Amino acid sequence: MDSKVRFTPELAAQVAESDTSSTAAAPVAAAPASLARPPRDVPRRLTHTREVVCRGYEREDGLWEIEGSLLDTKTYPFHTVHRGHIPAGEGIHRMTLRLTVDDELVIRDAQALTEQSPYRVCREVNAAYDGLIGLRIGPGFTRRVKEMFAGVKGCTHLTELLGPVATTAFQTIWPLLAERREAAGQGLSGEEKPPLVDGCHALSRDGEVVAMRWSAEVRARW
Repeated sequence: MDSKVRFTPELAAQVAESDTSSTAAAPVAAAPASLARPPRDVPRRLTHTREVVCRGYEREDGLWEIEGSLLDTKTYPFHTVHRGHIPAGEGIHRMTLRLTVDDELVIRDAQALTEQSPYRVCREVNAAYDGLIGLRIGPGFTRRVKEMFAGVKGCTHLTELLGPVATTAFQTIWPLLAERREAAGQGLSGEEKPPLVDGCHALSRDGEVVAMRWSAEVRARW
């Protein structure tokens, strides 16, 4: 298990400024210069819907619970070798991933649930996600779990849920902890750059939003 690390502003900054993905992305091939942009007003027909919903909960025991769910449906009948005929609108994948984490974003418990899947053997891999226990959500997390559950070691869809669940954990925990620490007089000093600054385009230190929140004098000390 990872050693306990206090969820400090510095750690928050690392999480905020990282997409928690791998350190090196594969190069993307450039599109041919002659590739024409297609028209945007062409009639279309809905065939598939994927719904991903993530929720964060504060538990009464001081821990946090982050739950992500995924549902795939099609607008036409579908067939698999185990389930046979699947009517239009019925779930093909209906899965949930639930993580219990502490203030430092260390995963204390993990539960993978498969309610609907194309094959009855899909749920056999759910127990593998117990391996998340002890990991800390932060830079490198997505890369690590993709390695842990690659190929036959995991479920593609449950593993995909880990990305939005990880960012939901940050969105759930950090604002409340920051508010409580500030109320207790343990907030950031004027000398420290807030963790979310420079974490995205909107929160660039030279941008409008940051200038409205912090004076030029304060920003000069970061």
